[in-house]
Amino acid sequence: MLRSGVFIMAGLLAAPSAFAQVMQRELGDFNLKLGTSPSRTMAQGLVQPTATGSFHGGLDLTHDSGLYFGQWSPSMGLNSTLEVDSYMGFKQPFDDTLGYEVGVIQYSYPEVDTPSTQAFYAGLRVLDSRFGAAFNNTPSSRNSTLFANLGGLPLLDMGFSVRVSNHQLSTPFTIGAGEEVRGFNDWSLQLSRPFAGLNLNFIYTDSDLRGAGCSAYSGQNSQCDSVFTVKAEHALF
Repeated sequence: MLRSGVFIMAGLLAAPSAFAQVMQRELGDFNLKLGTSPSRTMAQGLVQPTATGSFHGGLDLTHDSGLYFGQWSPSMGLNSTLEVDSYMGFKQPFDDTLGYEVGVIQYSYPEVDTPSTQAFYAGLRVLDSRFGAAFNNTPSSRNSTLFANLGGLPLLDMGFSVRVSNHQLSTPFTIGAGEEVRGFNDWSLQLSRPFAGLNLNFIYTDSDLRGAGCSAYSGQNSQCDSVFTVKAEHALF
């Protein structure tokens, strides 16, 4: 499944820009989506790192019962290591204003000798807002994440999301004479809006590590220190 998913996504990214950003097809009781934008808010917010590669894409298959599975690649490996996130979950509304979902995600890095890891997540939808939490246990750390996508900000006409993660190291990291880092927190805030055919993203990331402590950083952000990034994306299809 992993290999075939990678080839499908590579084909998507080669498609001409005249097509829609997300292609959708009905396959019996299933709904198939192929695109360069994540189909899952939970998969995007809890799995996709804030700093993505230049090329990304994925597929998502949903059954009428609420069961779904798919793959998402936040980096196709042109500027960084190829990463493929495979997920499976169940999503169900209580009514028009409230719903929930649960699932599991596997992170894979086919090009390097890095073992795959898994994350368990759960989410709650309230009107147009989504809140989620995820947990994964790797050989080097235990990681917990809270995520919120508050939808659009009416006055600014912008989407807003925030993520906060805690990382507890399995083995303390020594940074000086008797000084150790046993854990750290990192976070990101993102504002986004479409503009002239582009998707503009304003991203702020930071952690509570500073100075020599940054040598112990292994979180989801591209850098340990405070960073503000402006990113403009244009879908290939």
